[in-house]
Amino acid sequence: MQPASQRNWKIRSESCSDQLVQQLSADLHIDVLTARVMALRGIANSNEGEAFLAAKLSSLPDPDLLPGMAAACTRLEQALQRGEKIAVHGDYDVDGITGCALLVETLRDLGAEVEYHIPLRLQDGYGLSAGALKQAAADGCSLVLSVDCGVTAVAEAALARELGIDLIITDHHQPPSELPDCLAMVNPHLAASEFPWPDLSGVGVAFFLLAGLRRRLREQGFFSSQAEPDLRAGLDLVALGTIADMVPLNKVNRTLVQFGLPLISATKRPGLKALKRVAAVKQVSSGSVGFHLAPRLNAAGRLEDAALGVELLIGGKDHDPEELAELLDGFNQERRDIEQLTLEAAIDEIDNHWGDERYSLVLASEDWHPGVIGIVASRLVERYHRPTVLFALDGEQGKGSARSISHFHLYRALEQCANYLTGFGGHAMAAGMSLTRDQLEAFRTAFEQVARMSLTSQDLVATHLHDGEIELGSLDLTLLRELGKLAPFGIGNPQPVFVSRGCRVIRPRVVAAKHLKFNVEQNGHRIDCIAFGQARRLDELSSPVDLLYRVEINEWRGQKMLQLQVVDFRSA
Repeated sequence: MQPASQRNWKIRSESCSDQLVQQLSADLHIDVLTARVMALRGIANSNEGEAFLAAKLSSLPDPDLLPGMAAACTRLEQALQRGEKIAVHGDYDVDGITGCALLVETLRDLGAEVEYHIPLRLQDGYGLSAGALKQAAADGCSLVLSVDCGVTAVAEAALARELGIDLIITDHHQPPSELPDCLAMVNPHLAASEFPWPDLSGVGVAFFLLAGLRRRLREQGFFSSQAEPDLRAGLDLVALGTIADMVPLNKVNRTLVQFGLPLISATKRPGLKALKRVAAVKQVSSGSVGFHLAPRLNAAGRLEDAALGVELLIGGKDHDPEELAELLDGFNQERRDIEQLTLEAAIDEIDNHWGDERYSLVLASEDWHPGVIGIVASRLVERYHRPTVLFALDGEQGKGSARSISHFHLYRALEQCANYLTGFGGHAMAAGMSLTRDQLEAFRTAFEQVARMSLTSQDLVATHLHDGEIELGSLDLTLLRELGKLAPFGIGNPQPVFVSRGCRVIRPRVVAAKHLKFNVEQNGHRIDCIAFGQARRLDELSSPVDLLYRVEINEWRGQKMLQLQVVDFRSA
């Protein structure tokens, strides 16, 4: 199979009216280009635009709109009043780590005795752990609170009942047809949910649970004898987990992240300070969190024990924060090395043994580490633009991780292949699953059939969405700073991407072996360009090109200048 070389360029929305753009520009006192970018992201009127530019925590939805909130808060209040011991059960990714840290930290501030458990990826697998529930019972915990997991834990919920433990599940994954029988389930995807924004992260659900609990405690007079916690202090953890879990960064999530990023920037947490140092993060943004901080927290769960991430964030007695940050940084480098070897092996198999007629990719190997196959699946989707599943085989068992493309809902696809799996869970774009080795070929065949029924050949061509065509001469630092007010950027609120046509290329060259650097000129306006990872395309820059790019500020020796980060280019 050949890597996907063709890329479609398409305006982000065909329904963006000039009248709306002009209205937004006039009412909000912003440049027409900024107004167009906002309209292309679904801003339908000036009131919505004003709310977008000036997000307020007071505008967040009522926590009680989430299903199970009343029962969960009532039981947590009882536990606090009675002095019961509580166990928090998280997950081994950044969302689960930050959600666990947020709950443990806040419940302890409320006076609770709290333990926590993060499953070991290689030993416990994904989700609620039966062993952890038994340990919680042995430790005298009468209440277990999950975060970022549990929606599929039917057997584990039954075990909790047998052990005499009340179980509250908070999760954000798609609910299956059979739900666990637990005391309360807080999940915005449940049919009974009235919450206006279902795409919360796991730590986002935990935050709203704490907001609901604080309100109930306030109404019951709980704070007459102790200080009321400021939930804003935990928004740094919410931002970390929300960005890392790649949920849409608009509406509620954007507000949470917008208020959380400054807390990361000015953090007083020794562990987070140390993590920023080893990651060389000087300016905090959704990008630096997603590409530098989150991978180091994730690396602990991928290769070692994700509980180290919780300890780093909330502070623990067993490790010095600087030493712990260095340890996580080392895990991350090890993870990158393992990931590269896995990626090279997968590419070799696909390029030499798979044909272009495939609509999906399902690969497996005994040599692959289950902690990196999800990342590698993402890389393969970028390269081949096919729904991709990778399995790490161990004896007769296989643990899998999948990533998808537009128009292919992974969770629904796995539902149609459930007969071949021993378990699965996830979202539209990412999922995890397990199977026995003897079912691998049958699953591969069934998954390919679902892909062929769901996708067209055109769906297998990647599409770059952009925010319209502009002249290079329209760009300046003032406009770029205004566009920066639309941040934080991410899925659902992408960084603006523009198209400029007929650009003359000046001094194209390869830098650092992998990247292209050059200048472009259009109608007398010249700007510096960088095209990451596109060194192989040097020969395509011998004539004028159309550019698809993001605009950035490049600071060098105290001078600030515009730079285009080129996403794609083609002959003019």
